[in-house]
Amino acid sequence: MPQINTGDFRKGIKVIVEGDPYEMLECNFVKPGKGQALYKTRLRNLLKGTILDRTYKSGDSLEGADVRKNDAQYLYRDANGYIFMDQDSFEQYTLPADNVAEKVQFLKEGDICGLMYWNDVPIDMTPPQHVILEVTYTEPAARGNTATNVSKPATVETGAEVQVPAFIENGEKIKIDASTGTYIERVRE
Repeated sequence: MPQINTGDFRKGIKVIVEGDPYEMLECNFVKPGKGQALYKTRLRNLLKGTILDRTYKSGDSLEGADVRKNDAQYLYRDANGYIFMDQDSFEQYTLPADNVAEKVQFLKEGDICGLMYWNDVPIDMTPPQHVILEVTYTEPAARGNTATNVSKPATVETGAEVQVPAFIENGEKIKIDASTGTYIERVRE
């Protein structure tokens, strides 16, 4: 991969640091009174999710990471993890459950999501922004709780739990922000 000079550091670029792929979250240019210009960066490890703060001098460079994203279809879960199929090559990939368990809690079989590849091996999954799911269980609303924004827990068809307004009932479909797990609106069909 090509070398990326400090002058080309930007938020969002992918680089290799100590053999792991990182995404640059922040890059601040600092010019002290005397001496070399500095680039203070904040990097997120794409494999582990850890944050790293590093300072580079003007003229330094990092190796660019071979990271790409592609659409994939969520197929099913097995003992090894979650199975996805690349939409272009139709190859199937398994992502370990501990890597993506929180991200797939709102996915149904057949949903399209994003896979991130590093050196052609999938390392992460991005859920769709919004999903529409059916409420399988929630407590009935208490009479008189309409004056304020009262919420209650509801279990959706994937087994995940989300906080919903008191007026939501069993069998209704709701739109959920899959990245945060928050209720957006009731869906009428």
